[in-house]
Amino acid sequence: MRVAIVTHVVRHNDGQGRVNYEIARAALDENIEVTLVASHVAPELLEHPLVRWAPVKISRFWRTNLLRQQVFALKSTWWLRKHRAEYDVLHVNGFITWMPADVKTAHFVHSGWFNSKYYPFGLSKGLWSAYQFVYTRVNAVLEGWAYRRSRVITAVSQKVATEIAAIGLTPRNRLDVIYNGVDTQGFAAAQGDRTRFRLPEDKFLLLFVGDLRTPRKNLGTVLKALTHLPERVHIAVAGYLPGSPYPEEAKALGIADRVHFLGLVKEMPVLMHSVDVFVFPSFYEPMGLVLLEAMSAGLPVVTVRTAGGAEIIRSECGIVLDDPNDVHALAESVAHLISNNLERLAMSNAAVRIAIDFGWEHMAQRYIALYRDLGDFHGDMKPVSCVVNCQKSSIESDTTDERGILQ
Repeated sequence: MRVAIVTHVVRHNDGQGRVNYEIARAALDENIEVTLVASHVAPELLEHPLVRWAPVKISRFWRTNLLRQQVFALKSTWWLRKHRAEYDVLHVNGFITWMPADVKTAHFVHSGWFNSKYYPFGLSKGLWSAYQFVYTRVNAVLEGWAYRRSRVITAVSQKVATEIAAIGLTPRNRLDVIYNGVDTQGFAAAQGDRTRFRLPEDKFLLLFVGDLRTPRKNLGTVLKALTHLPERVHIAVAGYLPGSPYPEEAKALGIADRVHFLGLVKEMPVLMHSVDVFVFPSFYEPMGLVLLEAMSAGLPVVTVRTAGGAEIIRSECGIVLDDPNDVHALAESVAHLISNNLERLAMSNAAVRIAIDFGWEHMAQRYIALYRDLGDFHGDMKPVSCVVNCQKSSIESDTTDERGILQ
């Protein structure tokens, strides 16, 4: 069998890129030929004799992500059409090519984010906000077009599946849920080390991980909640910091000495074992990989229903709030965990047990089974209209990236 995977990045240290990295590795272990149509591929994958890389290079001339994505879509479409006889199954991530896909994985639903009551951008709120509005709307239209032309759509959460179904699929579309995976063993086995991150040893530490340059991840509510918690409660914040408004916000709230901005963190398992509770009140999240990582590290989780991963957070391993803007509910939930050590320990153990069902191997094998299913059929699959087959139990960033590319 020959599979072509289209995505921007295939590498170990990238959110969506890690998903495709693990799928590619599993396919190669099954002696499946893998063609990677991508801008960046991990060097170790390229050493495998069954891997072929079709590089899609994008010039820095295209300064916004909206333009860069369209250039990628056109270039990838040209290559895929030219080489159509050289692969049996086409797996595409979101809308990044004009070629109809056999498997279309939805990591983010722009129409879901746009229709959220927490969507903050608009045409009348300034140039930057207007660009974000156009970016979301254009991607929402293109994604709808792409999903309706896919044989199987794999959503990374039930939340995403519901949002895709709302787009209005055709009877020939099949909609499955395949949750993203996590390195359960790596996160479970790590040892904490606060000194490595210059974190105070005698404080109760919360952890927030996410994009610090836009409001979607909702660090602002966490900082406000911190003002209602005892002085001994601090927070470690991991994420790309340049351009972030939150250091100034922490100063304005009078809690700058209690907020430890760490920048990008490579040793995330060590950091997660160095803190006490993970907080993640994202305004919109398809399926936060970081939630699975926190659970694998044994962290009790406080999140909200607007975060896609909330659907796998059971009461025995975390707390799920209704409103991401409810500062007092967030503060009360954290205070409850602080004052109940035995309950927090029980949540920690339960989180590790639940996360085991979400290992990378389990996720990858579901995709391999899907490839084989599709590869056995050269006609259409049996039509299933908006039926979701659920698994038992990095997104876009709309700002300037590390290289100064406007997204």
